[in-house]
Amino acid sequence: MQRIVIVEDDIYLREELIHTFQKAGYDAAGPASFENVEEKVTALCPDLAVLDVNLPGKSGYELCKSLKIKASFPILILTARDTLSDELTALGLGADDFLTKPCHPRRLIARAERLLQTYDKGLRAMLRVGQLSLDTDTYKLVCADRFLILVETEGKIMKLLIERYPDIVSKSDLFSAVWGTEEFVDENILQVNMSRLRKNLSETGMEVVIRNIRGKGYVLEVGGI
Repeated sequence: MQRIVIVEDDIYLREELIHTFQKAGYDAAGPASFENVEEKVTALCPDLAVLDVNLPGKSGYELCKSLKIKASFPILILTARDTLSDELTALGLGADDFLTKPCHPRRLIARAERLLQTYDKGLRAMLRVGQLSLDTDTYKLVCADRFLILVETEGKIMKLLIERYPDIVSKSDLFSAVWGTEEFVDENILQVNMSRLRKNLSETGMEVVIRNIRGKGYVLEVGGI
C-alpha cells in the first residue's frame, strides 16, 4: 500500500486529509510535531508528501527544497497561499504540483494519483548503490545530501559503473557503452572524461570514488558500504 505523508500544522485539517487518503485506499500519516520535521518525514518512507507552506519553524518552501535534494518521492504543495508568485516559488524549489486550499477531495486525490503514477514510471530509470542514486534520464546524481547534474558522457560512465558495482568495468566496456564502439576511440578521451567526473565528485563532497585498477579498468567505491 502506498504511503502519503501529510505535513500540516492544523491538527483538524491534517486528520481530515489523512482520512481522505485512507478512504481512497492509501496508508496516510503525518508528523504531529515539527521539530526535526525533515527527519520525521523521511523516516516515514513516503511515496508522496503533501506539504503546507506556513509551518512552525522551517517553512514548507524550505522543507520542500531540502527534501528534494535527496528525495525520490514527489512533493505536492497544498496551501492557502494563492498567488502566482507562491506557485512559481514552490515549483522553482522542486515541488511537483501546487494546489490551493480549500481543495475538493477528488481533485486532491486525482493530483496525487497522477504524481504517484508518474514517479512509479520514473523510478524504473533510477539506479542505486547504497545512498548513491542516478536518474538515467536526467543524469542527476544524488548521494546523501549532495547532488550533481552530470553531462551525458559522464552520466553514461557513472551509469555503467553503478550497474556493474562492485565489479571492475573494463576500458573496452566503457568505450562501447559511452561511444558505441571500442574501435578508433582515443584512450585519452576516456581519461579526460574520467578526470573531469572525479573532479566534479570531489568538489561536490560526495563520498564516491572511481578507482583505477591498473591493467583492468575502473571500479566504483561508495562511502558507507
